[in-house]
Amino acid sequence: MKIGVLSIQGGVREHINHVKALGADAVEIKKLEDLQGIDGLILPGGESTAIGKILRERNLLNPLKEKIILGLPVWGTCAGMILLAKEIDSEDITHLSVMDIKVRRNAYGRQIDSFETEAAIEGITQEPIPLVFIRAPYIVGVGDKVKILHKLNGNIVAAVQDNILVTSFHPELTKDLKFHKYFLELCNKPNISCTNIC
Repeated sequence: MKIGVLSIQGGVREHINHVKALGADAVEIKKLEDLQGIDGLILPGGESTAIGKILRERNLLNPLKEKIILGLPVWGTCAGMILLAKEIDSEDITHLSVMDIKVRRNAYGRQIDSFETEAAIEGITQEPIPLVFIRAPYIVGVGDKVKILHKLNGNIVAAVQDNILVTSFHPELTKDLKFHKYFLELCNKPNISCTNIC
């Protein structure tokens, strides 16, 4: 299995290391040709507006959107969640716009307000795992097809819709591999396999 990690901003190396630790191959995605042959894609954190701008400049935005619509499994962490959302609270511009969620940017405040907590997440782990939030967004609205995976203090911070996974937090910044394992299992589902279309 080959997993692509969008290499623009954020914890690219950390995601790659976690994927490799689970026995899968991982490659950086910087240009259109890099998308060929991948079985899943991770969109790391960073600044969503800047990442969206670079995706457009590199002519990656529409090809990425098309592949996700066709079934490419994708996981957005933090800014990656914002890129995938169909609606961004108080903003008119969206980016990939493939997941039926409404997201609030910087919902937890500034960098100084970043924090870490622990929680068990149904379907992923019965034991508490570390959750790292850095200028994190959260979800303020979901469509009918969206399954909420976790709420923190009433706010939705993890969700999945078909082949699309999003988290407000950064599993790649911890030693825990359970979320990456969950994503690899998502990539293995035959009904959303991208082997023949990507």
